Amino acid sequence: MSEWNGVSEFVAVAETASFTAAAKRLRLSVAQISRQVASLEARLKVKLLYRTTRKVALTEAGAVYFRHCSHALEGLLDAERAVSDLQATPQGKIKLTAPITFGEERVMPLINDFMVLNPQLEVECLLSNQLVDILADGYDLAIRLGHLQDSSMIARKLSARRRHVCAAPDYISRFGVPHTVSELDQHECLVGGSGYWRFMESGKARSIKVSGRIQCNSAYALVDAALKGLGLIQVPDYYVQDHIKQGRLLMALDFYQEPEEGIWALYPFNRQLSPKIKSLVDYLAEHMG
Repeated sequence: MSEWNGVSEFVAVAETASFTAAAKRLRLSVAQISRQVASLEARLKVKLLYRTTRKVALTEAGAVYFRHCSHALEGLLDAERAVSDLQATPQGKIKLTAPITFGEERVMPLINDFMVLNPQLEVECLLSNQLVDILADGYDLAIRLGHLQDSSMIARKLSARRRHVCAAPDYISRFGVPHTVSELDQHECLVGGSGYWRFMESGKARSIKVSGRIQCNSAYALVDAALKGLGLIQVPDYYVQDHIKQGRLLMALDFYQEPEEGIWALYPFNRQLSPKIKSLVDYLAEHMG
């Protein structure tokens, strides 16, 4: 229908305040977006957007049109989702994001298992430690660790993690076990990217600057160094739980351990009833927990 030409492009530009971001979301060229919006303005005989080299803003008429169009487009999406919900088998595409290492270690193996069970699904996953804009970049789902800030999203707790301080038995036999946080400056600490370790002391959170001969932003590299007796590490439990169970690493400073942090599935409100999203989140919660 010619009446809808340019509408989705205009709404994407209005929501992202950028022709480039709109083009990325709709997977079109910036030139195509610009042409469609210009054609829409010509058909309506009104200017919808102010364009400068630095930003894009709605005109008064554009704000009115955007308000009506966004509701209309959401109604169309709801209609498509309602039809999709009639399908018993999850199908279609899921676009998600997760932190790099946790995504490689825990998320993607479960996603791959889920794909085996659901051959009609497609998955596009971005592993990144940057917090992407779920709505602006068109994601269905994000896996987040720790404290959440996206209050406009639905959050479901999948599991939890704790940070452990540990070292190899060989290191402990040579240098002993630290019994208080203040003793860390007498030990060889294997330092991550931030240079700080986190603890609870007298009911308050503390960040302690640590130092040692090795500093690396890879937890796997630090675990390998710890296993070789080079010092103490503080890393999330999923890096070391098997080594601890098998006695290759020994835990220390448990009394000062922080409370557990949540591992969350985060998704927009309009995706909560989608069979494919619900099925995937249920699967992650069952197997990650």
